[in-house]
Amino acid sequence: MADLSPRDVRVSDLLQHDGQTVRLRGWLFNSRGKGKLIFLLLRDGSGICQAVVLRSEVGEEQFEAAKALTQESSFEVVGEVKADERAPGGAELKVASLRVHQIAEPYPITKKEHGPGFLMDHRHLWLRSKRQMALLRLRHRVIQAFRGYLDGQGYFCVDSPMFTPNACEGTSTLFKTDYFGEEAFLTQSGQLYAEASAMALGKVYCFGPVFRAEKSKTRRHLTEFWMLEPEIAFAGLDEVCDLAEGMIRHTIRHLLVHGAQDLADLERDPEVLRGWDRDFPRLRYHEAADLLLEWQQEGRCESDFARGDDLGAPDETALGEHFGCPVMVTHWPAEVKAFYMKRDPEDPSLALGVDIIAPTAGEIVGGSVREDDLGALLERIQAHELPQEAFEWFLDLRRYGSVPHGGFGIGLERTVSWLSGVEHVRECIPFPRTLQRIYP
Repeated sequence: MADLSPRDVRVSDLLQHDGQTVRLRGWLFNSRGKGKLIFLLLRDGSGICQAVVLRSEVGEEQFEAAKALTQESSFEVVGEVKADERAPGGAELKVASLRVHQIAEPYPITKKEHGPGFLMDHRHLWLRSKRQMALLRLRHRVIQAFRGYLDGQGYFCVDSPMFTPNACEGTSTLFKTDYFGEEAFLTQSGQLYAEASAMALGKVYCFGPVFRAEKSKTRRHLTEFWMLEPEIAFAGLDEVCDLAEGMIRHTIRHLLVHGAQDLADLERDPEVLRGWDRDFPRLRYHEAADLLLEWQQEGRCESDFARGDDLGAPDETALGEHFGCPVMVTHWPAEVKAFYMKRDPEDPSLALGVDIIAPTAGEIVGGSVREDDLGALLERIQAHELPQEAFEWFLDLRRYGSVPHGGFGIGLERTVSWLSGVEHVRECIPFPRTLQRIYP
């Protein structure tokens, strides 16, 4: 006997089932109506659908059950899909039957204005709002684009450990933990291990959470965030820059096609993103410094930047606004960069590093050519007073088949913040961890 039960579908797929009888399951986003007609806005995570409930179609008992639904009550409806451009998502459901799973208690997040502290305390519920759902979906699509681009370029995902016996760049900003009686740290980067993986597979990337114990309260900082880090054997600075630019531009195109509704829910103008899909300007550090010092004199950049300094937030903002798209800054003073970065053979005072600075978001990418000479790396480890014994495995990569290689790290939350137009990165991760927050 044929199965006559209605097909379970998601709101995002409704238009594919125009004229068919389907079942939707979700939660009440909002409702309105009176008399013999009720409009239920059902959300299921993929979108929001208007479900039209007529007393004459569902009967008195189910109609009263529909009226009794409170915000975030869980229920399911069976009905016929009707395409309608006026409806949310372009389709609505003419309800034939309704089943209630649970009537929600009075919901703490209402239409009134709530402060950020209250909303973050109720982050587990705030995620259900239209804006936050759109951000979570957009975050997923950015991850999808990152990995899809690298997978398509022949990269292998080889993840790095989160417990490490040493730091990539010193231990001042690491979370220390006890590891069965030994000192260990939560990783600040998977790069060193990705280098080992690249020496095995040639082209790899790792992707996972990283931890920085920086006591920073800015809108661009989290103590736990996600970073994707490709590493390429037989690569120089141009290859590193080309890969980063290609991946970011691919991500922009991916969002414009697959995340159009999410961008609309966030009131993000897609033309802004299209304007960034162009060749990224590339300038050396000294050229960026010249611009910043000139703007200081003209009163166009409020910062205390001096030549030789790392770039601060005001400097990154000024560069991003000036170029109107992501800009690459290369050939940095070696003193402000990490010990593992290779020096420029034409000027050893410079490191072959690159930062990509995005308009409004600041640095989203940090990368470099890695030092592949054993002697040079040993000297740097000693100069930085790092424990050589902890890096012996890393030095082995230079002892056994060392090759020119490089890579970069891209911060997921800053990228999502930049592309979505959301000012604070705390909204770009499901449960943010900051200097003052570890709940919920």
